[in-house]
Amino acid sequence: TLGASAAGMLSIDGRCKTLDARANGYARSEGVGALVLRPCDADAASVHLVGSAVRQDGRSASLTAPNGSAQRTLLERALGPSASGEVGCIEMHGTGTALGDPTEAGALAAVHGGNARTMPLAVGAAKASVGHSEAASGQVGLARVRQVLEA
Repeated sequence: TLGASAAGMLSIDGRCKTLDARANGYARSEGVGALVLRPCDADAASVHLVGSAVRQDGRSASLTAPNGSAQRTLLERALGPSASGEVGCIEMHGTGTALGDPTEAGALAAVHGGNARTMPLAVGAAKASVGHSEAASGQVGLARVRQVLEA
């Protein structure tokens, strides 16, 4: 916590304001989640994982300066550029920082915001509601996407 605070990553008011002009960092939180995989029932609503990708951010100016090019590459590898117009919702990392959010939003727009879009792209960021749960942040994002699909 001291290191993150010294690096200017933590919100001074304890609130993560993702995609907000008042963004000043993220709030730390704790969380736990579980994903249960089971065979699909033809009558039940199901979600299909079409693709995934993992990538390190690569070279950047500092720990708090994201690499937009690396983020675009990751998004393209996850589904391939031809599927970008079919994506209906994205749960972004959304740290609530003045540098990170615009960089991430720019990467999302470059990959998923082109002329191939036939429907709006819903973008969410759970950190604005629950903070950065760090180790469990992937589970929080997955739970949010599930909520969107069930709505």
